[in-house]
Amino acid sequence: MRQLTTEDLKTLEVDLKNYFPQSRQVYGCIVQLNRTGQRADPVSVFVDLWPDFRVVLIKPEVRETGDLFKDLTVFSKNNVYLRDLLAQIDVIDWKMYICLAAELQHEKMLEVVAINRGVPVKKEAVCHMLVLRETSKQSQVDSLSLKLSSLNESHLELVNSSWKFGCEHSKLMIKNMILNFPSCCVLDADDQPVAWILTYPSCALGMLYTVPEHRRKGYAKALVTIMSKKLHSQGYPVYCFIEEENQLSYRLFTSLGFTEEPDYRAAWFVFNDF
Repeated sequence: MRQLTTEDLKTLEVDLKNYFPQSRQVYGCIVQLNRTGQRADPVSVFVDLWPDFRVVLIKPEVRETGDLFKDLTVFSKNNVYLRDLLAQIDVIDWKMYICLAAELQHEKMLEVVAINRGVPVKKEAVCHMLVLRETSKQSQVDSLSLKLSSLNESHLELVNSSWKFGCEHSKLMIKNMILNFPSCCVLDADDQPVAWILTYPSCALGMLYTVPEHRRKGYAKALVTIMSKKLHSQGYPVYCFIEEENQLSYRLFTSLGFTEEPDYRAAWFVFNDF
């Protein structure tokens, strides 16, 4: 394997566009790295070959327990290349908790890898990928009628407690997202967030939430529109992952111009426990 340099990452960002939609999540991670550097979310980027890569693996640095909650993200041109890379003994520490973000088509192969490694594996989530290619068709948001802000560290507990996967171990990841990546929230009269949206290290929009007593006011629609236009204007990819069973969010995002990549499913596979 080869670990890529800063200059390599610029080349990789361009090359990954040739493999959409399968490469979009890894592409988003590389875009973030090329814009914000390693200060935001330290990772190492590995390829099996260079420049004619077949597999790209983005591996977060583990400095403390909470870092384990960050995704190991991979793009592979086919199952065989990824299987061969995972077979190398120096790629992943299989004794640790691992959350691998990959294409659903790798599921059977990953199950075999887990058996060979003697570790448990479970499929944590399967998601549609929805992409916004053009923001000009989105309706205008009357932002003057809303009290808008970015999230800050004081909102960590609120965001973590409302997230489906929120737990003690996820706090460090969410803190990193709040401090380093774009977010937007609607504040009430007491300057407390009542609705919010964040950005993952892969550039994907996520953790959209409105507290129950403030729903049906158009806050989610406004936040998605505002964030989409902001990210698009800054040259970031605008997309999100929606779990297959979450029809409410699916309808919301598609009503705002997001379209599904029909032949693609993203999945998160968890190996071992904390």
